[in-house]
Amino acid sequence: MNSCIQCNAISSYKCPVCRKPYCSVACCKLHRETPCIAPEEPKVETPKESSITYDFPTEDTVSIEKLELLKQSTEVKACLDNPHVREILQLLDKSPNPDALIQEYMQEPIFTEFVDACLKVVQPPENNE
Repeated sequence: MNSCIQCNAISSYKCPVCRKPYCSVACCKLHRETPCIAPEEPKVETPKESSITYDFPTEDTVSIEKLELLKQSTEVKACLDNPHVREILQLLDKSPNPDALIQEYMQEPIFTEFVDACLKVVQPPENNE
């Protein structure tokens, strides 16, 4: 239990600005006589892209930087707007044997469209023509 900042009684309320505890309207009014400030929000450290690594990379592993580009692809986002594509991806994610399912889903045009959009981002075609 928190104690009131004015009278040290058991508090049931918190100041909407500074979040300090008070017990009554009278103590709230006393507290408001002095301006208070909101507490600083704790800073959340976001991992730096360079600090993310793979535990077991292979020659086929896609770089983190290229995977980040998927977030920006309008074509990938358009494919993900389709609920059927999202359902397939959820099933693949939960599957104990996704390789077999991928072979099955590659027969569906909507899924191959999604795969092609992803590949254009992470493995763009070379301009050797």
